[in-house]
Amino acid sequence: MVEDINPAPRLLMGPGPINADPRVLRAMSAQLLGQFDPQFREYMKEVSELYRGVFQTKNRWTLLIDGTARSAIEAALASLIEPGERVLVPVFGRFGHLKVEIAKRFGAEVIPIEAEWGTVFTLEALEAAIKKHQPKIVAVSHGDTSTTMAQPLAELGALCRSHDVLLYVDATATLGGMDLPTDAWQLDVVSAGLQKCLSGPSGSAPLTLNERAEKRILRRRHTEQGLRTPDSVEGEGPVIRSNYFDLAMIMDYWSDKALNHHTEATTMLYAARECGRILLQEGLPKAFARHAMASRAVSEGLQAMGLKLFGDQRHKMANVTGVFIPQGVDGEKVRRGLLKNFNIEIGTSFGPLHGRIWRIGTMGYNARADAVLNTLGALEAVLSAEKHKIPRGAAVDAALAVYRKG
Repeated sequence: MVEDINPAPRLLMGPGPINADPRVLRAMSAQLLGQFDPQFREYMKEVSELYRGVFQTKNRWTLLIDGTARSAIEAALASLIEPGERVLVPVFGRFGHLKVEIAKRFGAEVIPIEAEWGTVFTLEALEAAIKKHQPKIVAVSHGDTSTTMAQPLAELGALCRSHDVLLYVDATATLGGMDLPTDAWQLDVVSAGLQKCLSGPSGSAPLTLNERAEKRILRRRHTEQGLRTPDSVEGEGPVIRSNYFDLAMIMDYWSDKALNHHTEATTMLYAARECGRILLQEGLPKAFARHAMASRAVSEGLQAMGLKLFGDQRHKMANVTGVFIPQGVDGEKVRRGLLKNFNIEIGTSFGPLHGRIWRIGTMGYNARADAVLNTLGALEAVLSAEKHKIPRGAAVDAALAVYRKG
């Protein structure tokens, strides 16, 4: 027989997932309901309304995809891309490459453009690429945790509109931690996940889409044979290449028609509802300021230790900090030491950055002073044990100064 599940009390200070807010975990213990129970349908409506606030949008279609954040990326691209269409993907980290791969699988002619890891794209570079390639869709990350960079988006939506291009934004790493006004920035489709700045577990993916995207998706509406009625209306476009990630069918499921599609993940909907409720109760401006302060505290602390930050700091995400592993230090040994002796997890990175940087996350429930100070103090201790000379106490003092200054 296996023992009861009893994990060590880890402090998850990597690039995600993070420790869920205890209130979210409590909400997840509520009784299960059937997916068509009137109470549950009301909870679904509440989720839509809460996430309109989170996404800063009036979009009717604001809902959840049952799955991790990647499920919403797949749902968005599967439902938007018609085979053979050109999709432009600005790549400035691992998750740009992910969107290239997913788009190819759905039959797109994918045009990737790349920026050096640690940098982002200028608006002029994006405009030049749009003019040159004339895509139907631009698919971009807001923040890419692999490089800790955030792509400026404030003007990209208007640029895409001026060229009649749909803009899909993957905000997995930033929603709830950085300002992302969907309507004001004219973003057509935005998706995220709970496990980063929203303070929840992975397994549910909020998504919002506007009327421009709705029109394109409904053109491809298809009703399953076993659900069709004489009133069913089929779209004239090619069928969406995924059943599970068919946003047209998911929209029918979330609508008042409640047309059966899948069995809603009840417990995850409770989690998403509580994540949205907690964030809006705090207030978006306060949440953004809390993440920004934690970011400054980590950055100042690391530099006080004599460590060098990675990437263009003008475009650093507010919730993940990249730092170079000091020369002569075994980065993985340090990470193991943090986990074994302090129950603290930080991240390494991928591809060209693997083994070169650590990534320290200050997201959601963990974007708070005690988590930051404990992490910096523990890192000091582990580096000292590895005979790396650092000014002991300087990191915590520097971070505390940031919090005292406010």
